[in-house]
Amino acid sequence: MNRTALITGASGVIGAATARLFARHGYNIAAHYNTGKARAEALLKECLALGADTDIFKADVGDRAAVEKMFSEIKKRFGAVGVLINNAGIARQQLFLDTTERDFNEMLRVNVTGMFNCCKCALRDIIDMGGGSIVNISSVWGIAGASCEVAYSTSKAAVIGLTKALAKEMGPSGIRVNCVAPGVIDTEMNAGLSAEDIDALAMQTPLGRLGRPEEVARAILFLASDAGDFITGQVLSPNGGFLI
Repeated sequence: MNRTALITGASGVIGAATARLFARHGYNIAAHYNTGKARAEALLKECLALGADTDIFKADVGDRAAVEKMFSEIKKRFGAVGVLINNAGIARQQLFLDTTERDFNEMLRVNVTGMFNCCKCALRDIIDMGGGSIVNISSVWGIAGASCEVAYSTSKAAVIGLTKALAKEMGPSGIRVNCVAPGVIDTEMNAGLSAEDIDALAMQTPLGRLGRPEEVARAILFLASDAGDFITGQVLSPNGGFLI
């Protein structure tokens, strides 16, 4: 397998945990960020310290020209991307009646069109290489839907549909496409929740706690690596039993 992994949204908590784990397993790390430059630079130092050839790349994934430029820069630096982790995304909690068309379209632009753009750019080379792996990050709310998160749930459900359809189309080319749909994970996305809300979510989880970013990263690595070489078109949901 080609050992260069592009992890989008690597400046976020789950993306950074994924980058560190892939670095420990001998991958070259292309770590993408858009607004979190300081966090991306800190991650760069961490992955280099782990012995992984690593660099960081800035792009708005919803902008096709920016994504094509990023892939060109990555190819010059590492060669072709063999593993694509589509982790970049945004979230917002708001009542549906308060959600504007602009809010809704921006959610789709980043969470769905951004993934489309990255897959399009990556697949040109992955097909030529004779195979590779894509892991798309959805959410438990893409499976079940969440009140006050209609736009987010819609975008994450679309990620699952994209994953399943692309897996069928790319399978004959030796390319596996899978999805990880985390449950409630201890990340910055929970910053708007009160301590009582967090406790309530933990109580709704049969394992009695929130998930850790490293646990999501392990699911991503499993699906991306040779350990999952007969798995494609699947949705793996590390959620502690929150959704069964």
